[in-house]
Amino acid sequence: MSKVPFFSTQLANAKVDLQAPVQRVLDSHWYILGNEVTAFEREYAEHVGAEHCVSVANGTDAINIALRAVGVTSGDSVIATANAGFYSSTAILQIGAQPVYVDVDPLTLTMSKDRLKEALETCSPRAIVVTHLYGQLADVEAIVRIAMDAGVAVIEDCAQAHGAMRNGKAAGSFGTVGCFSFYPTKNLGALGDGGAVVTGNAELAARAKQLRQYGWDKKYHVAISGGCNSRLDELQAAVLRAKLPYLDAWNEERRAIARRYNAAFARLPLRCPQSVDSDYVAHLYVVQAEDRDDLRRFLSEHDVATDIHYPVADHLQAVHGRSTRADALPATEAACRSVLSLPCFPGLASDDVAHVIRTVLDYFGARP
Repeated sequence: MSKVPFFSTQLANAKVDLQAPVQRVLDSHWYILGNEVTAFEREYAEHVGAEHCVSVANGTDAINIALRAVGVTSGDSVIATANAGFYSSTAILQIGAQPVYVDVDPLTLTMSKDRLKEALETCSPRAIVVTHLYGQLADVEAIVRIAMDAGVAVIEDCAQAHGAMRNGKAAGSFGTVGCFSFYPTKNLGALGDGGAVVTGNAELAARAKQLRQYGWDKKYHVAISGGCNSRLDELQAAVLRAKLPYLDAWNEERRAIARRYNAAFARLPLRCPQSVDSDYVAHLYVVQAEDRDDLRRFLSEHDVATDIHYPVADHLQAVHGRSTRADALPATEAACRSVLSLPCFPGLASDDVAHVIRTVLDYFGARP
């Protein structure tokens, strides 16, 4: 059989008319900060349940701008996790701030509230970046309560969690600021890069708008430092508007695949996602396996594409030199050695899901 893809933009976008929104922008002859961006910002803020949405060029810029908006400057400390691909770390380091990594919960692989409490006993950060990894909401309510007691802003990294919900609230609406990426493989993906900052704070939203365009308070008048050129273009905004009405159905399709995997793998020596409910939008379906690399090799030999999200913990990246111990974050480091992502996306054929399941079962000698 043909190779089961890890992700396919062709399959994921099959239901959407992408020509009409692109043509609408071409006909308008307006390409930057026009009506499509304004409309998308309004529609996405409503979807998230936030008062304000400020679109930007990509998800990393969204985190950078959010950090600056809440007052992070060079030399400040920012608490983050170290198992999420260095994206938050990049934004923190761009400012000249210092990431302070806390360990993750070994079951959800998101920030441990207990480790956060411990870090706050010895560290006075300007902000906390909590990542909803793989589409799984972190224990964000508890983290926000802890942060509020410490007087620290919470920035939600929602790049993998578009539409994740808990108790009627969506990812991005719990903390001080929420940040999104619209990279093409995301649950809500553009045809290129894109990102957004959402918040219920009008002052922070206004500051983010200034920061995305050079720090201007009016054209050619730079009022605040740290500004950059980071704008979502009209074409991407129009595409995202066309795709947004499908997001909830696509998330449910992802969860349905995850439920099939969880049910099939229940008796295997694998650690599977803890939730397949609304707080998980299955951006990635990630298992933890003792011999991850051997399982991955077997899947590849049987035409199943996989990936590893992520193989190197942020605090062990070469850019840091030898400034951190190799055993500093045991749950994080164990995850980096064991995580494996299986195909899980809208449009993935049922037969392909079945093939993935059969192949995993065959690896463990567990097929009925």
